[in-house]
Amino acid sequence: MGEVAATIKIMPVDVEVDLAALKDRLVAALPEGAEYGTHEEQPIAFGLKAIMMVVIVGDLEGGTEKVEEAFAAVEGVESVQVTEVGRPV
Repeated sequence: MGEVAATIKIMPVDVEVDLAALKDRLVAALPEGAEYGTHEEQPIAFGLKAIMMVVIVGDLEGGTEKVEEAFAAVEGVESVQVTEVGRPV
């Protein structure tokens, strides 16, 4: 089984969310078989920023679904969207 790197865009519920704490909660919520790669904050508008997180998952059908579901359940998360999937560098 190979691995893929998925870039996931996580939108906080509002501008008041502490993104550093949110990132820590997201990493803690990663399901078994997924590992944290990197992250960066991406400005959206009016002070709102998204977290762009790279997660390494197994190259299986539905490989990012468990990660998306886990992230969506984290406090402070408005939405979760996979924006890119490719081979890890």
